[in-house]
Amino acid sequence: MMAASKNSKLCVGTRGSPLALAQAAAVCRQLSAICGLDDDDIAIKVIKTTGDRIQDRPLSELGGKGLFTKEIEVSLTAGEIDVAVHSAKDMPTVLPHELTIAAYLERGDARDALIARDGGTVRKLPRGATLGTASMRREAQIRRMRPDIAVRPLRGNVHSRLRKIDDGELDATILGMAGLIRLGLTATVTQVLSIDEFLPAVGQGAIAIEARADDERTRELLAAINHPATAVAVTAERAFLAVLDGSCRTPIAGHAVVSETGIAFRGMILQPHGLAAYEVRRTGSAIDAARLGADAAAELKSRAGAGLLAKAV
Repeated sequence: MMAASKNSKLCVGTRGSPLALAQAAAVCRQLSAICGLDDDDIAIKVIKTTGDRIQDRPLSELGGKGLFTKEIEVSLTAGEIDVAVHSAKDMPTVLPHELTIAAYLERGDARDALIARDGGTVRKLPRGATLGTASMRREAQIRRMRPDIAVRPLRGNVHSRLRKIDDGELDATILGMAGLIRLGLTATVTQVLSIDEFLPAVGQGAIAIEARADDERTRELLAAINHPATAVAVTAERAFLAVLDGSCRTPIAGHAVVSETGIAFRGMILQPHGLAAYEVRRTGSAIDAARLGADAAAELKSRAGAGLLAKAV
């Protein structure tokens, strides 16, 4: 039997960045609006993760997925918190067996956005412009569009990244639209990149809510705020990523859309510098989301061969 929460309130664990706190607050608002909980019923606990502590090295050198979730999950397993709030794109595909994703909030804007110091678009950036990103997926896709652009490592929260653009250290960066919307920073965007031309990360724009598998009371509360279409879409995307064994060293993109007629999925593997890319599409029933995502990944593995994945990882 896992530890019960040591708190009288429902304790929500989160990272301490402005975006993470905004996402935790969104979860609390939903619990208040739908489940009737008020401020006296909920507490937020900030937990520092490995990804927060180490800012001077690329994510790929630190071990990939889980850098922004591990310490929070340890706290959840220990009963120090009842709920963990994550950006879905940060979550590893394999969770500790004691834990489960109990809900997703309705997905935000899954697109990526360019923030360029002198305005304009990817196509209009000066030749040899410097673009900062910590994402190999973004780097690989931007290199496919503009091989001349010099990509530089860029870590830190959203505000610190934007400051580096304002200060002239870099010409541009790419960030998720959902996060910019949640922080009220959409005025900084100089180009929204369409999903057709710039495929998002698995889970991008979605907020995942984790709980202990045997905590029925908390899981029932979270079920009430779950957004079913988002859950189905991200389930397909995570199944795709799991088969490819994706990490921060693997440029992988995947995005699913759920409609009344079913689910449509598109996935992609890229070489780190964008020299080669393989793409796959699937449509099917929402009930088959996990199978559909896994099957799409199996096709890409077969088509791309071990060589491309070996270069990526």
